Amino acid sequence: MRLSKLYFVGVCGMIGVAVAHPAAAQTNCTASANAAVECFVANAVATKMTKPRYGMNLAQFKNYGVAVSQILQTHHTYLVLTGLASAIADAMPPTNANGSANQSAQDIAVPQIVDAATTAKFTPAPAGVSSQDLQWFTLDLVGAMNDNDGVMQMLTPGVGLRVIDSYVVTATSHGSVNWTQADASIGTAINNLIASGLLKVPAGMTTTELKTFANSVAKAIYAYKVATNRTAL
Repeated sequence: MRLSKLYFVGVCGMIGVAVAHPAAAQTNCTASANAAVECFVANAVATKMTKPRYGMNLAQFKNYGVAVSQILQTHHTYLVLTGLASAIADAMPPTNANGSANQSAQDIAVPQIVDAATTAKFTPAPAGVSSQDLQWFTLDLVGAMNDNDGVMQMLTPGVGLRVIDSYVVTATSHGSVNWTQADASIGTAINNLIASGLLKVPAGMTTTELKTFANSVAKAIYAYKVATNRTAL
């Protein structure tokens, strides 16, 4: 399933790009980029290359395929979601502290972090693409990246999440987090990183929005740690 998710994501994007300017004489499947993607998804399901997920029926899965092709053509949103997915797969794996499986903990954390990124204007959705589509897309990416043979640990894409978590850990006493302290510490760290030139606020975003995003991620991290019985990422 992990490989089929990644294959589905990649091929939908290639189809969307390849038929962005279709020829004049067309069959139904080449009437538009969206029609081509819908036909691919239907054929992929029929030949068992992939299957609908997240409770979707075929019509909904075809619509999701169109959304994936739109996301992949945005560059910015695709880049941010891919970065978030790799960080989550590295720092917030679908396992408990004792190594036992806990997929639900990761599945709950992903939408929370994606929603925080959307609220902070990191991930503007293309026309016709919903916040749910962004969540599903990221879940697909994370699912494909979970099985990485230790490569993620070598590349450490989750270092940003671990830095945020370090302030949560410092503000935790007897299992309870002083969120006023944690949020203030994260805000101070962001101010220092900006002042030193190590962090640049993205265009169109304010420092306050960046801090709000980091604070929201901190809370998602804490909820994940509680669910997996971890003391730190």
